[in-house]
Amino acid sequence: MSTPRFTRAELESYAGQTIDDLLPDPLRLLFVGINPGLVSAATGLHFARTGNRFYPALREAGIIESVTAAEARPELLAVGIGITNLVARSSARADELDAAELLEGRERLVQLVTERRPAVVAVAGITSYRTAFGERAAVAGRQPHDLAGAALWVVPNPSGLNAHETVASLAAAYAAPAHEAGILPT
Repeated sequence: MSTPRFTRAELESYAGQTIDDLLPDPLRLLFVGINPGLVSAATGLHFARTGNRFYPALREAGIIESVTAAEARPELLAVGIGITNLVARSSARADELDAAELLEGRERLVQLVTERRPAVVAVAGITSYRTAFGERAAVAGRQPHDLAGAALWVVPNPSGLNAHETVASLAAAYAAPAHEAGILPT
């Protein structure tokens, strides 16, 4: 199943829209994007833009079999993987967000993690993580502290704009928190 095609005007009409979090029960691993893109807002599916490497990386890591957002949804639910965003509103690019939105997003994330109790949280995007959490020196990987009782990871953003990452490097980065969450064998 491929992502529907939209005109530029159609996509722009979705700016500022929100999409529902994907929250299975039980929630074992919560991936946290920066904010939904316009294709995600148009489809209601996280990481839905063609060229986004989130699902291909999860597949290469052995976490799921599918490579599109629509096909992967039931697989993610079945293994206990959820998806949310630091900022709920959609935009064409993450750099359209301001620091105040990311800080507010952190507070919402803490509340969500407190309520849903995932074993592991993986924030996709080091720059947004540094801003939202006030940790300018943070590096990717397992963080030295937890988030509301969940193991906290920072993983690379799967956007095609993050050109130095490959599907293989993303797969390795996403496999690590999946191992800790018990989704992949250790």
